[in-house]
Amino acid sequence: MMKKLLFFMLALGAVLAFISCSQKPVKTIADLKEGIKGETTASAKYAAFAQKAREEGNDTIAKLFDATSKAEAIHAANHTKVLEKLGEKMEPFTPQFEVKSTAENLQAAIEGESYEETTMYPGFLKDAEEEKVPDAIKSFTWAMDTEKKHNAFYKNALNVLNSGNESILVFGYEVCPVCGNTYEEGKVDEKCAFCQTPRDKFEKI
Repeated sequence: MMKKLLFFMLALGAVLAFISCSQKPVKTIADLKEGIKGETTASAKYAAFAQKAREEGNDTIAKLFDATSKAEAIHAANHTKVLEKLGEKMEPFTPQFEVKSTAENLQAAIEGESYEETTMYPGFLKDAEEEKVPDAIKSFTWAMDTEKKHNAFYKNALNVLNSGNESILVFGYEVCPVCGNTYEEGKVDEKCAFCQTPRDKFEKI
């Protein structure tokens, strides 16, 4: 009797393990890995763009890149936490990008943010909703909403740079450490509009 019970328990465990594996959110896991790669690369790229902007005397634009680099690192960290919660690990990789002139770098940033805002994250959210992964939905939403703001900042910065009047750009930013929401100096909420983190927790750039 005991042997039969033991056999039954082992068989049940194997079945449950199989079911658990088969129900893993495969698409969302792949999306999280792609998101980590994209956000990590963006963070490194924007840090390099900031350095280039300073070399070219565009200090206010450098500040913008500093802030967005910080935000992208927060997004990558959030995606990583969700991935690990799902029992998965991110494979090592090396970010690949080019650094050109500040104007060209702003255009590259606009193109990257536009893709994430209109294509990448909407697709990720669709997968996460279908596979019912609430943590991924939250992380993807925070990132997408932040990218929309970054895109607007970059477009404005490029227009101002082309007009030769960079001095009208703000010289300070605040970044929410929880979701990466990025605020221009003088336009900061007392609580993050995305995650309700108090302003006194924000990182000033």
